[in-house]
Amino acid sequence: MDTNNAFAELGLAPSATEKEVKAAWRRLVSQWHPDRNDHSGAGARMQRINDALGEIRRSGFRVAPGAARHAETRTAPPTPDARTDTHADTSDPQRRTVNRKIRLTLEEAAMGCTRVLQGKLTESCATCAGLGFRLPGGACTSCDGSGEVRQAAWFGWVNARTPCEACGGGGAAKLACTDCGETGKGQTRRYKISVRIPHGVRSGDLLHVDGRRSRSGHSPVDLNLRVEVLQHDFFALDSDGTVRCEMPVDGFAWIANRSIRVPTLSGLQPVQLSRDRLAYRLKQHGFPVERRGVRGDHLVTVQPIFPERLSTDQNILLDQLISASSGPDGQPTHARLRDWNRDFRAWEKSRLKRDADAR
Repeated sequence: MDTNNAFAELGLAPSATEKEVKAAWRRLVSQWHPDRNDHSGAGARMQRINDALGEIRRSGFRVAPGAARHAETRTAPPTPDARTDTHADTSDPQRRTVNRKIRLTLEEAAMGCTRVLQGKLTESCATCAGLGFRLPGGACTSCDGSGEVRQAAWFGWVNARTPCEACGGGGAAKLACTDCGETGKGQTRRYKISVRIPHGVRSGDLLHVDGRRSRSGHSPVDLNLRVEVLQHDFFALDSDGTVRCEMPVDGFAWIANRSIRVPTLSGLQPVQLSRDRLAYRLKQHGFPVERRGVRGDHLVTVQPIFPERLSTDQNILLDQLISASSGPDGQPTHARLRDWNRDFRAWEKSRLKRDADAR
């Protein structure tokens, strides 16, 4: 971007003063900052605005240090969006950085994975530096270089002056760029990058990928990836890396202390049920506590499920179980039940005696 194009990007004539440059820059930042403008091209326009300010400064036009610091503060890159590829200059003018969002399952985030990401990047038109127009020199014919035109007022009152639409208020003549059809867009390049996601990433993490080191070959772009971990159907993740899972199990299998398989982030794991327990902890089968660190625990809570109505066969089997739990004398074989029955019979006998005496 040359100096004339830089002034035009800010809607100014090359003769603009320092105060006018600062005011135009602030006005455009307020209009195009991605935090305020959700247009898909806001990030690219913001980049051109800052490039224009930088070009004017490099050309010898001195901008106050306070304004420069303000520029650095206000031009933070927008939050990446998976639907939009934006780019910014790096130390290598031929390379661009693409901001994207990458969505991962909880398993992929916990164990790490490899993803192949591809897309396309549209360069700015080399002829007009992405402006969509050229500056042939001279004053704008619509406003005679003043940057303002008169607007007809009602009832013959004094006409108001408004910024000239032809030159954007800059006063410099503009010609539509025929090379890009006034779009400001140039060559479109495709990229394909194999990305290794480390284990233990969480939602909100930002990963930078150097396209020159891609496993799929040299790429013309680098990537800034914003991680989004999707919600899981079975698991809930705690901040300490504990993964929680509630799992229904057959009530009779729970009573019988059978072994079951429970789902974890790394696959199915065997668990020996115990009818006196509902919660089971699997050490280091949860989520990494820190990125690339050791894993937390997996906590599974079982919910024994019994049939609402027993079938005839089930009733017969239960009767057999009840009979099998009694000795030859018909008394329970379990000590606690036997003691309870003995104390209960004694209490019942004393109660009957008191009732008889009362009569």
